[in-house]
Amino acid sequence: MSDTPILLAERTVPRYTSYPTAPHFSADVGPDQYGAWLEALPPDATLSIYLHVPFCASMCWYCGCHTKVVRRREPVEAYARRLVREVELIGERAGGRRIVHIHWGGGTPNMLGGAEMLKVTETLKALFRFDAATEHAVELDPRQVTPALVETLAKMGVTRASLGVQDFSAHVQEAIGRVQPFNVVEQSVALLRGVGIDKLNVDLMYGLPKQTLRDVRRTVLLAEALKPHRLALFGYAHVPWFKSHQKLIHDTDLPSPAERLEQAETAHETLAGVGYVPIGLDHFARPDDELAVAARTGRLHRNFQGYTTDEADALLGIGASSIGRVPQGFIQNAPDIAGWSRAIDAGQLATVRGIAVSADDKLRASIIERLMCDFSVDLDKVAASAGADDLTFGEELTALAPLASQGLIEIAGRQIAITEAGRPFVRLAAAAFDTYLAKGKARHSLAV
Repeated sequence: MSDTPILLAERTVPRYTSYPTAPHFSADVGPDQYGAWLEALPPDATLSIYLHVPFCASMCWYCGCHTKVVRRREPVEAYARRLVREVELIGERAGGRRIVHIHWGGGTPNMLGGAEMLKVTETLKALFRFDAATEHAVELDPRQVTPALVETLAKMGVTRASLGVQDFSAHVQEAIGRVQPFNVVEQSVALLRGVGIDKLNVDLMYGLPKQTLRDVRRTVLLAEALKPHRLALFGYAHVPWFKSHQKLIHDTDLPSPAERLEQAETAHETLAGVGYVPIGLDHFARPDDELAVAARTGRLHRNFQGYTTDEADALLGIGASSIGRVPQGFIQNAPDIAGWSRAIDAGQLATVRGIAVSADDKLRASIIERLMCDFSVDLDKVAASAGADDLTFGEELTALAPLASQGLIEIAGRQIAITEAGRPFVRLAAAAFDTYLAKGKARHSLAV
């Protein structure tokens, strides 16, 4: 391998779970604007709900999530009450519409407690429409999965659970401050399947401190033994200037960009070898899973939760720091629990920033999403569908030339295809269409 792909892997670019990306949101969009956008949703609009729970029992050193450690029940119970109130506030403006997808994230959502999670779910069901096709997913810490919890999850109608694993090697777990032996995860899987929650995801990571190729391969094989429907493979994003607890991880313990790239390739090859289909940049699924079917048929999407089959007209974020999307633009709640709480207690939506999207933003978002999901895009087709046939994309195609010269992408006229060797670098291809990137001062994670 030449040095050039390694140098490319050292570049930093957004993860493109949205476009425009969150660093470009501003206070120009606030609660009044969001409220008007909600009220303007058509009656037949479908909704996706994201519920953020920013609490954990302990802090994992690698964590990049918006969360905090809590030891007492009072702040958690107060947060749960405000989640219910925020659902009611949104219901006043967009109630009666059909929910097709719910996703609990964090933090550790089950820190709320079963009774509180059930109350939030019941409020959603009272204000919005559900049906048999509604997917209800929750992220779980395997160390906190109990018989009582899974019974409550089943009562809530949860259909899918994601278990955070990262790595099964004891020395890596110690280096990231999260010790959970394989048998703990195995027991969680058994409990979930015992109540009928059999659609399971497992989250893995590469690029962790003291992690080796052997660790990555072993972890993948142990995860496969659990027979999950889907696996996510994320590269550790070392951003200690943004997440101060990551300073507990020493730079000298981290693999080099070349080693990260090799770890990603090893995990990819190992998962493919045991029958999982690669989905986009960092997901894998059984060939018969809905995600794999969506990828094969060009219906795969990408949002703040990663790759998804979610085709809802709007994604509504609930909880501190939650980000949402409506046809008119993106919105984000107050990131601090105190600020979010004050807004909810005052009977107001907690939106503090966002961005209204232009026709050009929507066109570029479509191009970026197709690259991230399909690894190919027909620029003429996308431009035509947006009524922008006059766009030439000259600057963008010029920016892509270095990737083409390395065999990472192929350009035929205005059709772009990511090669197999270029899959790890797809975010760099997407960045060529990002008109905001050069304007911003945000620091991003490594490209691979």
